[in-house]
Parts: sequence; C-alpha cells; structure tokens
Amino acid sequence: MTARACFPRAARVLNPKDFRRIRECGRRSGVRHFSAEIAPGATDIARMGLAVSRRVSTRAVRRNRIKRIARDSFRKMRATLPAVDILLIARTSADAEDNASLRADLEALWRRVAALNGGQHPGTMRA
Repeated sequence: MTARACFPRAARVLNPKDFRRIRECGRRSGVRHFSAEIAPGATDIARMGLAVSRRVSTRAVRRNRIKRIARDSFRKMRATLPAVDILLIARTSADAEDNASLRADLEALWRRVAALNGGQHPGTMRA
C-alpha cells in the first residue's frame, strides 16, 4: 500500500465537535445510496467521517460491509479531493446493493466533491 492510498487516523473525522461542525455548516451532496455533508476542512487534507445507522440495516455485518467499502473508496480517492471534511451517510437502499454498485455510487460522489472549491461552492443548499 502506498502512502498516498492509505487511510491514516489524521484523515478521519473522529471528534464529535467536528461532526457537529460539519452538520451545522456543511453543504449537502448526494447520490443514489449515499448522502454527504461537506464542510471546509479543519486541516489541509481531506477527511471523512461515516454514519451508517441501524436504520440502514439491523445486521452489524451488513453495516460493516457498507463502511468497509466506503473507507476503501475514500482511501483510493483521497489524494484527488480538496481539503474538506466529509460526513458520509448511508441511505437505507445501500444495504440491498452489491459491492460494485456501491463503489460506482461512491466514485460519482467523490467526483462531485472534487469539483467543489474547498467546500465553498456557491449555490448549494446552506448559506
């Protein structure tokens, strides 16, 4: 694994205060099976936090599969993303999809995030 394709602790949103900041001032973007809230980064790298609730699936194994796919996809695309904090939220439809479909959905989401200007994209939902 190369250094650019790893998912170190510094690239994770872990602090509840950071999650709250993203929820309050983040811009929303979504694809079929995932929703993302994107806020200007607290650091100079892209960071991601995950939310896969029991509403998505009551089975922990299935929720962990979705999280594993999301982390792997983010890990591979992290170098191309601007310095933003992303809260990735799985929708209930994610549980029924296969891995390839989830990966394709996430790739589309990362392309949208990469097109943003550091989370400061005008014309998105929150002002």
